[in-house]
Amino acid sequence: MLEKQQYAPMFRALDQNNQLVSLTDYSGEKNIVLYFYPKDDTPGCTIEANQFTQLADEFADLDTVVIGISKDTCESHTDFINKYGLKVKLLADTRGEMCENYGVWREREKEGVKSMAIFRSTFIIDKNGVLADVIYGVTPEGHAQEVLEKIKALANPDMTVAEEAPVEAE
Repeated sequence: MLEKQQYAPMFRALDQNNQLVSLTDYSGEKNIVLYFYPKDDTPGCTIEANQFTQLADEFADLDTVVIGISKDTCESHTDFINKYGLKVKLLADTRGEMCENYGVWREREKEGVKSMAIFRSTFIIDKNGVLADVIYGVTPEGHAQEVLEKIKALANPDMTVAEEAPVEAE
């Protein structure tokens, strides 16, 4: 399993537009929220992608790109994006190399049957390519907002939790 303060493993894959995307594309310029999810157009994955989309402008304002990764094809990603109007980049890790490098390809047991699957996980990579946060075992609902708060803290390390929420005058 990866840990905070390690350099992020290199990634390179085709996105939904068949364009090659890699970690070095953003080096020195953008933070990256790299989230791994099991499958396009399934309930939990749709919740997660829609919530990241709702916050896309806020992530962009903080010099952060949001990238989802699954083992689905570029065509499947295109259909998923078009169906829900998603504003995230989706990478096709069809051979599972990135899943292996990030430690998210795991055995799971469902209804007594063991199989391999992507363990829903998110990695926040700072502009220097260092893992600012590592979150294994993500719950989709509310996760995008949680990640946005971590990006805000990364952008302004002196901010305390009390400063994040303005206090209304009585």
